Amino acid sequence: RLLRFLDGLNFKEFVAFLSAFSSRATIQQKIEFIFKVYDLNCNGKVTFNDMLDVLRDLTGSFISEQQRQQVLTHVLEEAGYSKDSLLVMGDFIKILGSSDLKMEVEVPVD
Repeated sequence: RLLRFLDGLNFKEFVAFLSAFSSRATIQQKIEFIFKVYDLNCNGKVTFNDMLDVLRDLTGSFISEQQRQQVLTHVLEEAGYSKDSLLVMGDFIKILGSSDLKMEVEVPVD
């Protein structure tokens, strides 16, 4: 998914992409980046299937499709949403805004 973001980016866009991983990036910038990862069709809404696609990418064949759907349904319900909910940026901010979100990348230097 992250590599799809890189396709066709110019240098300025590439630097902006990487800035979300900086320790200086605000929580707002990081949440916006995460939202874009889930909102692949760029319609401003994240559906159950969008989240399921990400979960598939993360879990591969380690869990079944039924287990993925059950886990995601449970997580959504815990957050006050349903399988039919359409999450927007504000929902991501509400859910992740108070977390201690870390998205830092360390580059080893020889």
